[in-house]
Amino acid sequence: MATAKKTTARKSSSSSESGSEDAIKLLTQDHKEVEALFKQYEKLVDEEAEDEEKQEIAQQICMLLSAHATVEEEIFYPAAREVLGEDEDLVDEAEVEHSTAKDLIAQLESASPADELYDAKVKVLGEYIRHHVKEEEGEMFPKLKKLKDEDFDLAALGDEIAARKEELLGEQSDEEAEEA
Repeated sequence: MATAKKTTARKSSSSSESGSEDAIKLLTQDHKEVEALFKQYEKLVDEEAEDEEKQEIAQQICMLLSAHATVEEEIFYPAAREVLGEDEDLVDEAEVEHSTAKDLIAQLESASPADELYDAKVKVLGEYIRHHVKEEEGEMFPKLKKLKDEDFDLAALGDEIAARKEELLGEQSDEEAEEA
């Protein structure tokens, strides 16, 4: 995992010059964005909205969560694991939570709002993600924020995360366009 440090260290000077956001801020923004979508979906359910409206929001939720999980697993968690030492179990738990969330996402992506339990699956996914976010923002992120930049360069990680997320979301948009 020394390569993660080399990548982080190499990007350090350019990230501070570009004024990019740090990794924790980017991930927290994702959390807020997806929470807003879950609330929007819940409102549609309460209003007994059309299936197309609900499916559009559910697809956005799945797309954002998939990209978010990927950048955390590929970039953020390996770097966090490297510096957390005894607290590395926080990363283990987060990865297990991702696995369960991905299962629900796959179920939603292959289903329709007209299917039995669709709304329930979106609701459970939302509850699961809220729990995951609470642990990340309440436990993991504060521990990582306390580290010095030499050990854990949040700005460089933010650059890597932003670039990878843009790539992932671009790929997903391309796939959706091909399917349409």
